[in-house]
Amino acid sequence: MSEDDINTEEYPTEIHDYLAAFEKSLASVDEMLKTMMSVSRNELLQKLEPLEQAKMDLVSVYTLNSMFWVYLATQGINPKEHPVKKELERIRTYMNKVKEIADKKKASKLDKGAASRFVRNALWEPNAENENTSKTPAKGKKRK
Repeated sequence: MSEDDINTEEYPTEIHDYLAAFEKSLASVDEMLKTMMSVSRNELLQKLEPLEQAKMDLVSVYTLNSMFWVYLATQGINPKEHPVKKELERIRTYMNKVKEIADKKKASKLDKGAASRFVRNALWEPNAENENTSKTPAKGKKRK
C-alpha cells in the first residue's frame, strides 16, 4: 500500500497502525512462501529425516488452514463455527504426537550394563580377608 492509497481509502484512522502491521506481516509471509516455493517439495523432503518430514508437512498444513481461517474472518464468516476449526484441532493433536516422539528420541536411554556395574561397585561386599579377621579373636593379652 502506498501513502496515496491510504489517504484515498475510507477507514477509521484508529486502525491505521493495525493495518500497517498487518501489511508488514503479509509481506513477511509472502517472502517466506517465495523462499519455500523456490525449492521443490521432493528435494526438500529428501534432505530431511522422516520425523522432520512429518514436522514440515504438519506445519505446512497448519499454516494453510490458519490462512483459510483468516480468509473466512475477512469474509465475515465466523471460523469458530466452520469445519476448519476441527481440522486445526486435528492437526494440533498430530503435532503433539510428533512432539512426544521427538521428546522420547531426545530422552537419555538407560545403559543396563553400566547401571548394574555402578550398583555392584557401590554396594559393600565383605571380602575373604575381612571375614577371617572378624571370626578370629582379637590379639591381645589373655585374661586370667
